[in-house]
Amino acid sequence: MSAQPAPSTPDALTDLFARVRSLTLALAEPLSDADATVQSMDDASPAKWHLAHTTWFFETFVLRDHVASYRLHDQRWPFLYNSYYEAEGQRHARGRRGMITRPTLDEVRGYRAHVDAALAEAMPRLSPEALALVELGCHHEQQHGELLLTDVKHLLSQNPLQPALYHPERKVPVGMPGPIAWVEWRSGAIEIGHDGSGFAFDCEGPRHTVWLSPHALADRTVCNGEWAAFIADGGYEDPRWWLSDGWAWARREGVDAPLYWERDGEGWTRFGLDGRRVIDPAAPVTHVGFYEADAYASWAGARLPTEAEWEAAAAGFDPDGGNQLDGAGAVEPRPGGGPFGDVWEWTGSAYRPYPGFRAAEGAVGEYNGKFMASQFVLRGGSCATPRGHVRASYRNFFYPHQRWQFTGLRLARDL
Repeated sequence: MSAQPAPSTPDALTDLFARVRSLTLALAEPLSDADATVQSMDDASPAKWHLAHTTWFFETFVLRDHVASYRLHDQRWPFLYNSYYEAEGQRHARGRRGMITRPTLDEVRGYRAHVDAALAEAMPRLSPEALALVELGCHHEQQHGELLLTDVKHLLSQNPLQPALYHPERKVPVGMPGPIAWVEWRSGAIEIGHDGSGFAFDCEGPRHTVWLSPHALADRTVCNGEWAAFIADGGYEDPRWWLSDGWAWARREGVDAPLYWERDGEGWTRFGLDGRRVIDPAAPVTHVGFYEADAYASWAGARLPTEAEWEAAAAGFDPDGGNQLDGAGAVEPRPGGGPFGDVWEWTGSAYRPYPGFRAAEGAVGEYNGKFMASQFVLRGGSCATPRGHVRASYRNFFYPHQRWQFTGLRLARDL
């Protein structure tokens, strides 16, 4: 994450900070102390840890480093809530975050209140560099809000009761959508990457020229009903469609359907933050990894888009449109929608630096650059992404086997 000169005034940042911080608390509101403490797998973190880590970010990089009179809330806590910033020293092992039973959830809320008050008091006097870090911290916390939801979803799915904690209203599945329509997009030399206006993470730039061969993209993402047809046709049992590493992973892990799907007679159900429900055949399929997405595309006689193809097509759409997170209600993909929201869309592009990329100096420069290996780019945001967080140049990235996030796919083909 690179801190850029803050384009917002202190008043605007105060408002953004308050909105972001209150939303994160609201997302955790339905959770008990036990819900917020347990860690269901190494890739996930406890909700209580997310609440504290995002607070540690503001305390460390803004208050500690830019407010001379500030004293840490607790000298012991940076060891608990540093994530992976080597420049900040030793830290608690990621896979053992669920062992942090103390401080309690209420004590973490108190930590947040302490840091919020200190930052609100200091905001009018902060330097431009510090204000840029406040803005960066807000976008960082929005990322963790989404992670909090997806991590809680994975945790609750492990509970035999499969509780519905987030507005468990019933939704009636709708019929299948019409066939995919193919839309030809611009080819030739184009520019991608952030244009420098407003906030962006460092990995979104520099803006640069790429070449696109003639191609078409599907007008919507792949839906649950289409994925069920892939399963029924033996898609998880036929190595023809799979990359070698993907086939080995699927065999080793016994994968035969998207994460959270279970057979119910001749049909399927899925687990969500609203409990277990019959799948909606028209809704975008989600919780599939890159290996699965690539196999489906091969089965369908298509491919995954490159991130440049995706960005060029999405640039004309409203990034605040679609089904994105507006509050603490149940979040699941919905039928319809454009390139933003519902599900993160896998691309066929490796997560690597753009030409001319340079990581920022200091600890905050560790966020993106050091992860540019062995991962693939996703675009577009999801139903759990806070509205206002993404843009056409936004690059998310995960390892090819990971699927606990709201990840789906859109098909592409050459012309």
